[in-house]
Amino acid sequence: MPKTIRYTLLSLRDLAVSAGPFVVLAATLLVLAYWWLDPNPPKRVTLATGPAQSAYEEFGKRYARILAKDGITVELLPSEGSAANLQLLREGKADLGFVQGGTSATDVDTDEELESLGSLFLEPVWLFYREEAARKVAAATPGNSSQGAGAGAVLASLTQLQGLRVNVGTPGSGVPNLMNKLLEINRIEPGALKISQLEQTPATVAFLQGELDAIVFASAPESLMVQMLLQTPGVKLMDFAQSEAYSRRFAFLSPAVLPRGVVDLAGNIPPQDVRLVAPTTTLLTRTSTHPALLQLFALAGNEIHGSAGWFKRAREYPNVKNNERPVAKEAERSIQAGAPLLQRYLPFWVANLVERMWLVMGIIIAVLLPLSRIVPPLYEFRVRSRIFRWYGQLRNIEMRAEETGGTQELLEELNQLESRAEKISVPLSYADELYALRNNIQLVRLKLQKL
Repeated sequence: MPKTIRYTLLSLRDLAVSAGPFVVLAATLLVLAYWWLDPNPPKRVTLATGPAQSAYEEFGKRYARILAKDGITVELLPSEGSAANLQLLREGKADLGFVQGGTSATDVDTDEELESLGSLFLEPVWLFYREEAARKVAAATPGNSSQGAGAGAVLASLTQLQGLRVNVGTPGSGVPNLMNKLLEINRIEPGALKISQLEQTPATVAFLQGELDAIVFASAPESLMVQMLLQTPGVKLMDFAQSEAYSRRFAFLSPAVLPRGVVDLAGNIPPQDVRLVAPTTTLLTRTSTHPALLQLFALAGNEIHGSAGWFKRAREYPNVKNNERPVAKEAERSIQAGAPLLQRYLPFWVANLVERMWLVMGIIIAVLLPLSRIVPPLYEFRVRSRIFRWYGQLRNIEMRAEETGGTQELLEELNQLESRAEKISVPLSYADELYALRNNIQLVRLKLQKL
């Protein structure tokens, strides 16, 4: 090996050994920071959706496709609906779930382990009724005999449902609790209606066969059942004339209007604007869910729910309004500001690691910079100690010579010392001290020879 390379490697070795404790400390702090922050999220997450062919199921599939691009597997957990999703979240069987406003029958403040990722979309209350039922109600109402004889009878108030056969959805959905609240505020006893709680598909079949007078959904307009019933002859959608009043009494309700002709412009369906009340659907999560996952779901929500629809304008949703629970800070930032700068140009895993570690890395650097000043003195001490340790032996030989006089034994010991000193390897920048040692050995030899 050429001597130049040998001396360079020797210098690098000494520098590495001198900086070793400093490097070990830095690595230890980084490992502890990584363990404490846990920057990278788990690669699997469970999302509670809803019944088959529901809007929740379709949205869940979209979230799964988007997060799969970043290596996250979203396991879709079917359920009976909003209430079932809320229970799954409380039991820890799901990490996230679609939950409709007003679903909880208890005080939401007790759910301290749950938080919101923002309002995603309005989920109107679709109360479909058969025209035959409306005519019966009109005929039985005093003063409406003329209307009951015609085909234009309509239901315009929940109080008109008394005595009718009404399906309000399965107990696992959020509709039963929501309807109970709406009936209560209208001072209608549940026993005044013939209430059933069939699943969506059997209920729709029974409704079309005349076994039910009315059927209630709370679903996004993307629901296939809603789309079908809006265009079914003999079926009407109830107009909530008091929609504004409902929204003032319940914070989770918003007034919504189904515009004339929005379902089918050519067929003019619906034939006039229909006023509805709409709870806001949110994506709830447990507070223990990894923050990076919350960010990914919020960004996916911007993409999925940000377009214009029947009840919203473009980029109106997601938002942080009408939330019954606190909105997670990660979600709020993502909804309002979009993807962080680094994620626009770097892979998610790299950008996420830098974003969540940069502050701690800055603190570690600020702490280690002053400590790094001890590395050059340690390096210098290590190199010079190879030379200076021989001065003790040289001084011992000189003192013994002054006490006993020069002897051949001391001269041979000095020769051995010089032989070992010639084999010392130091970086070239410290060669002057090596030659100074050898000169001092020669001075002691001359002194011994005189003695």
